[in-house]
Amino acid sequence: MPKIKTNRAAAKRFRKTASGKFKAGHAFKSHILTKKSTKRKRGLRAPNHVKPCDTKGVARMLPYL
Repeated sequence: MPKIKTNRAAAKRFRKTASGKFKAGHAFKSHILTKKSTKRKRGLRAPNHVKPCDTKGVARMLPYL
């Protein structure tokens, strides 16, 4: 059986946790930060967990994680 290619864009965005779930960074954290509140920006620092409905798609893009 041939090897499966990892989706490199997904590999840069997602990490797998010890429990098998995926975590990622938040969107809306790269620019135009002056109008966003400190509380909002602080919340965006925390890891974002992938929803169960999207986990199957992420796992398919990252076969060796």
